[in-house]
Amino acid sequence: MDLAAVAQALPNGEKAAARNQPVQLSFPLPRAPNTRVNLHLTVHTAALLLFVTTTSPEHDAGVTAPVGSFVYAMPNRAAPTAQPLSTPLYPQTPTLDLATRLAKILARRTGRPTYVGNSTSFASAGAGGNVEEEMEGLARVVEVVIDEVKKADQAAGA
Repeated sequence: MDLAAVAQALPNGEKAAARNQPVQLSFPLPRAPNTRVNLHLTVHTAALLLFVTTTSPEHDAGVTAPVGSFVYAMPNRAAPTAQPLSTPLYPQTPTLDLATRLAKILARRTGRPTYVGNSTSFASAGAGGNVEEEMEGLARVVEVVIDEVKKADQAAGA
């Protein structure tokens, strides 16, 4: 049976077909317009799946991107104001911290378990990827993802 037909014929009338479609977005880093952050986001009813990477014409010419880290985080339902729980499923030291932060922030803000794959590199940013540039990039990713989750939730509710 065709998956689209199954999605359209859900007994509770949920519009799962549109909700589970991946969204691919790209935007420049705040301080490095030549470096772009690429997002691949899938919003499920019960979870988020996000892959984040960066591309830069200067640094990526003929170079394949590293795999990066893959982290799972879930909100603490017993104490919603407490820190979400997380575990690295595939740790790679250079990208693990940012992947963990991103997964925890999204799990807390959306109230959903979150899977985050991260292979970002801020080395081509204006100051070489210092902490401020990383935090600005992280904040922008969170802002974009939260907006997309809200859109998906509104579309599912309509």
